[in-house]
Amino acid sequence: MRLPQPRQAQTFELHGLNGISDQTLETHFKLYEGYVQATNTLREQLFAIVQDENVKKGEMPIYSELTRRLGFEYNGVVLHEYYFGNLKREANKQPEPHGPFAQIAEQSFGSFDIWKTDFSSVGMMRGVGWAICYLDLAREVVSNHWINLHEDGHIAGFVPLLVMDVWEHAYLLDYKPSERSDYIDAFFSHVDWKAVEKRMDVGVPSL
Repeated sequence: MRLPQPRQAQTFELHGLNGISDQTLETHFKLYEGYVQATNTLREQLFAIVQDENVKKGEMPIYSELTRRLGFEYNGVVLHEYYFGNLKREANKQPEPHGPFAQIAEQSFGSFDIWKTDFSSVGMMRGVGWAICYLDLAREVVSNHWINLHEDGHIAGFVPLLVMDVWEHAYLLDYKPSERSDYIDAFFSHVDWKAVEKRMDVGVPSL
């Protein structure tokens, strides 16, 4: 048996953003590529343990730790692909007023502006993590959530629509820790709302 094809790092054309420097992006891309490499390495190590179709008692401690670490690294890959994938150079600060995201934000929060206030406030919470707007397919509403690390706090069955990285590496080259709100403003000035709405259309992530 052979391990399936390793995951390849994607490339994103995001240079020239306002408020998020090229230096920050280059550092961020390298970090993302490190998550891809770590994920592939962990999958290889886990496959080496299970390929005989038996996790022996002596292998269980290392198998357990590798599996836990895979959750962190693999989610680090996917969340960064969401994050870079919902940004673009030329963007509107708000979605189309009668577009699908504006409508579901209004349906869920009363107005787009209230939804944005809630999402931005999630991003302003103390600590490092992610702010994610999810689509609840069953109820056809959106909700905003704080994700610790990369793997803790995701809502089972919900579809990530908009992902914002609020780990310090996403903004500290450009802003002081007390200026996180300025980074969030810069983030919103480059949201690709069409990419967000495409994720809604298919009901599964569009990266």
